Amino acid sequence: MSHDQVKMRWLEISVATDGEAAEAVVELFNRYGHGQAVIETPLDCFEHEVEEAMQASSVIVKTYLPLDVSSDEVRRRLEEGLWHLSRLYPIPAPEFRELDEASWSEAWKKQYHRLRIGRRTVIVPAWESYEPGAGEVVIRLEPGMAFGTGLHPTTRLCLEAMETAVAPGSSVLDVGTGSGVLAIAAALLAAGSVVALDADPVAVHVATENVAANGVAAQVEVRHGSLPGGEAVPLSFAVDGALPLLQADQFDLVVVNILAPVITGMAPALTARTRPGGSLIAAGLILDQEPVVADALQRQGWKIAGRSQ
Repeated sequence: MSHDQVKMRWLEISVATDGEAAEAVVELFNRYGHGQAVIETPLDCFEHEVEEAMQASSVIVKTYLPLDVSSDEVRRRLEEGLWHLSRLYPIPAPEFRELDEASWSEAWKKQYHRLRIGRRTVIVPAWESYEPGAGEVVIRLEPGMAFGTGLHPTTRLCLEAMETAVAPGSSVLDVGTGSGVLAIAAALLAAGSVVALDADPVAVHVATENVAANGVAAQVEVRHGSLPGGEAVPLSFAVDGALPLLQADQFDLVVVNILAPVITGMAPALTARTRPGGSLIAAGLILDQEPVVADALQRQGWKIAGRSQ
């Protein structure tokens, strides 16, 4: 981590809510925050318990904004979005807190625990000792600024699907990699090569570090960019000019875990980047968005082989 990044300051925005309202807040925060929204549950939950906690009791949904020239405008949009949601759901006013990256990381460690997903995947905090059982795939993560740590329901659904979808020696494209957790999982599940793509330069940095820490840098290439049709990312993440677009190569498996409108816009490109006979895992949707996304993919010739909710 560079000296400049240690000095970076962030604005934490948090809302305490539950049930369907929590999902609506998550979608809003994913649209405007850096990385995926963070969902803090009152318990140390395994994957099948997180959704129960979200439905039955209060959870805290958080996102983070870098305190820079664009933060005031993004904060305004977030507050407007929450005000509109509060007309539909019992959502309290958000709480704001300024903090540096080191403070954020220490605070997050208190909420970040080992998580077992699917039949054999285990996500373990980097600072926690853990002896894997026979056949277990262990992913070690150091929480970067608000990137998916496996707690987000759609990340867990992707990991479960990947346990059977990743064939040994296959090529995988992870679109919107965030922390790199799905790309790392693909490599540990014996994929031959993985491209991890993200529009956010901060995500590229975090994913690169996590890939190296899990010993899969030889298999996983982390790139800054997006697919054609996905240029309208939540914030302008272009570092120098236009956002790089991946317009070549085909993959045996493509995984995309981002916002529904972006998946819909990317549908032709997702199809073009998948080898004939290959597979696509698309996630990040709230339930009422499913028909629109399914229709966009089916128009490209996809057939739905399975779904998880």
